[in-house]
Amino acid sequence: MLQSKSRAWLQVDGDAVRHNLKEIKNLIPETTEIMAVVKANCYGHGDRQLSMLMQQEGIKTFAVSSVDEALNLREAGISGEILILGYTPKEHFHYLHEKQLLQNFLSLDYASQLDEYASLHHVVIRGHIKIDTGMARLGIRCLDDDYNIQEVFEIYKLQHLSVEGLFSHFSVADSLDIEDDRAYTIHQRELFDQVIADVLQAGLNPGKLHLQNSYGVLNYPELCYDYVRPGILMLGFTSDDSISINTSPEFIPAMSLYAEVSRVRLVKKGCSVGYGRHYKAKEDRLIATVSIGYADGIPRAASNQGMQVLLHSQRAEIVGNICMDQLMIDVTGIEHVKSGDIVTLIGQDGNERVTIDEWSRCVHTINNDLVCQISARVPRFYEHF
Repeated sequence: MLQSKSRAWLQVDGDAVRHNLKEIKNLIPETTEIMAVVKANCYGHGDRQLSMLMQQEGIKTFAVSSVDEALNLREAGISGEILILGYTPKEHFHYLHEKQLLQNFLSLDYASQLDEYASLHHVVIRGHIKIDTGMARLGIRCLDDDYNIQEVFEIYKLQHLSVEGLFSHFSVADSLDIEDDRAYTIHQRELFDQVIADVLQAGLNPGKLHLQNSYGVLNYPELCYDYVRPGILMLGFTSDDSISINTSPEFIPAMSLYAEVSRVRLVKKGCSVGYGRHYKAKEDRLIATVSIGYADGIPRAASNQGMQVLLHSQRAEIVGNICMDQLMIDVTGIEHVKSGDIVTLIGQDGNERVTIDEWSRCVHTINNDLVCQISARVPRFYEHF
């Protein structure tokens, strides 16, 4: 029986995360470790809590987007390696050595700025070199017709930087049904391996190597590098459950999202519900107001799209425009609905389940997008941590 915890709240199951980590480990070579990607508040689930659980489960290396996220983990007691995947501005360079963080050496120019700072302050800044094998986002461009391996060598030669790894990033590892995409992914791996071979040929130590993101793990698990970088997989879902994958892990979603019914009323035939009067009752309907809205992370684009939630183990359709703090559902035919009842927006209620994938398909996006939108004002509760 669900117990109310707030007007709206998110629940995270630690046992599900432990299970998912084991499923990932079962996919990858025994010598490969997990670099847990916990950026964006661990995809909205809570970076401090999830990282501590993962550290207790033996995860030694984490990846984040920014120095602020890295500092948050250090303050929470994360003692392992933390790689900043994004850009750190000059005014925050000092945190890199003070907090023993690994920085993405994302270009020769940027690495030179870091080296200049480190020389001036008599410190060493540690990091990994990002290789752009076709994502065209960050990194040293190393393509067939634009192969800048000399820039990679130059970063290794900077005296006040410690290059401790090389990495790249797949851009279409999720696409198995398009032959050109599969070929593109395979060639990204070939380019990355060529960079590694050239670094070794030059007498340099490439350090820790990593390439696979979540779909790289699912579709190319046989690749044998030092790390894989799963993010959303650890939380029990993929970006889109309609996309075919090469493996068959049994992930368990760690997240459930709930809110309370605040009011129930009879709406007469012909009356409208919500802003814009986009929904009008074709007959008398029983409408419940639910205490959650787009300021909590519920996508407003799901308004009047047939999206359903769960109440008393039954499905109820969202009607009218989703508001900032509230939404309305049609509970006609569901017995004994009253204020204080719990609505399941993501998760299980009896034999029924609403998945994040249903929401994502409704608003034409991916799961990564939606879970990151669940706002800070929605309290998180942690079970089995």
